[in-house]
Amino acid sequence: MAVAKAAIASGVARQTIDNWDEYTTELRKRLGKDDGIMRTLSARAQNNPKRVVFAEADNYKTLRAAQIVQEEGIAIPILLGDEERIRHIIEEYAFELEGTQIIDPSKQSKTEEFKKYVDHLYTKRQRRGISHLEAEKLMRSNRNYYAASMVEFGQADTFISGLTRTYPNTIRPALQVIGAKPGSRVAGMYMMLTKKGPIFLADTTVNEDPCAEDLAEITILVNNAVKERFNITPRIAMLSYSNFGSTEGRVADKAREAVKILHEKAPDIIVDGDLQANFALNKEMLNANFPFNKLNGEAANTLIFPNLESGNIAYKLLQEVGEAEAVGPILLGMNKPVHVLQLDSSVREIVNMVKIAVVDAQSREK
Repeated sequence: MAVAKAAIASGVARQTIDNWDEYTTELRKRLGKDDGIMRTLSARAQNNPKRVVFAEADNYKTLRAAQIVQEEGIAIPILLGDEERIRHIIEEYAFELEGTQIIDPSKQSKTEEFKKYVDHLYTKRQRRGISHLEAEKLMRSNRNYYAASMVEFGQADTFISGLTRTYPNTIRPALQVIGAKPGSRVAGMYMMLTKKGPIFLADTTVNEDPCAEDLAEITILVNNAVKERFNITPRIAMLSYSNFGSTEGRVADKAREAVKILHEKAPDIIVDGDLQANFALNKEMLNANFPFNKLNGEAANTLIFPNLESGNIAYKLLQEVGEAEAVGPILLGMNKPVHVLQLDSSVREIVNMVKIAVVDAQSREK
């Protein structure tokens, strides 16, 4: 939109634009297959923007995304990293981040906050092999520990990281500093924006080989997240290579057992299975062959995979071959809002994750 305004102001444009709201909507429609849900999240975030720590702020993409979310009123960015390098990138690309807080954890060792963060990490991990000296070193050298500590102690509302680090190296500090909700497990979910609308996939990033009880717990986490954060009623398929017992085996058996547990313990959740993916996503096939299913006559919009391997492969295939846009991974079950990026995410993907992080923080406030 800024380009169009500049073109009109300079006289380069051959036509003027009378309704900028309509033009903005038209631009957004061109951005993705189902940008409607992201516009809704953006509007919700703008109603109550939160403080978001960017743990990898000495990076062009991160700073570009920080500028966008600040300009659009989605979030209040806090930048972690080498201050000199961050300011150099801001100046080089003329980013408008004047007044944005910049923190270099490597230079905070004499502050009270730093000492408090170190003591907290040491207390939580002293029986897991971390000495006080090592806790201090981690807090100084690994920005994810510092960012997680800021969220833990209320200096920020959520943090975003993972652009330049592997998923395990990004999530580990958050688990060690913040941890899961009491009595909960942690799981990973992707929202795939497809031609058929948004589809939610879990667990795609955390639990390697969950048992039936674990699958039931993951399903409850996902069901709550889809309803609360995205205002969508989940219709959940427990996936397998089998349809309602058509084939026996360990994977199919645990999928059926998970559904049985859910029907007994959480009867309000719309879930069925075991189901093959094509039947789960095609309501005509599903209802013609299995009219007794409990998906209310509709196709599933939420898929629970029997193990990490299948879920991870599926979302990456959808992303590359199916040309679906992946939003995530969305981390579920953490005690406070933490969100991890895909390695080498685009600026758009970072902005989308910030929207989700802010809405997550808002929902926890309630």
